[in-house]
Amino acid sequence: MSSTQKVFEHHLACFAAGDLEGTLSDYTEQSVLMTPLGAIRGLPEIRKFFEVAYAEFREPGTQFTTHLMLVEGDCAFIAWDAETSANKYEGACDTFIIRDGRIAVQTFSAKVTPKRAT
Repeated sequence: MSSTQKVFEHHLACFAAGDLEGTLSDYTEQSVLMTPLGAIRGLPEIRKFFEVAYAEFREPGTQFTTHLMLVEGDCAFIAWDAETSANKYEGACDTFIIRDGRIAVQTFSAKVTPKRAT
């Protein structure tokens, strides 16, 4: 199994478990997470991003559907949809560039539709 595959599987397992420290162990201080709202650089900022994400995705009733996972060389990709108590995520995808056993660059994109309060 490739290092890319191992890091990718570890990252997904940590996300599913809500394991923030395990997730952060996949990144370095030089890692960059690119989102539609801008680039997030370094462990303190990546930590803040995942603290918010885990708070939302750990809510009861969250549904997550994986459509496709690919690993090729130092690149991994996942396409997914999700629905949380706050938002609906459609056409979501993450791409990871993994170097030396850590995520060097991650991109995230999705159509995020906020749910209206009833």
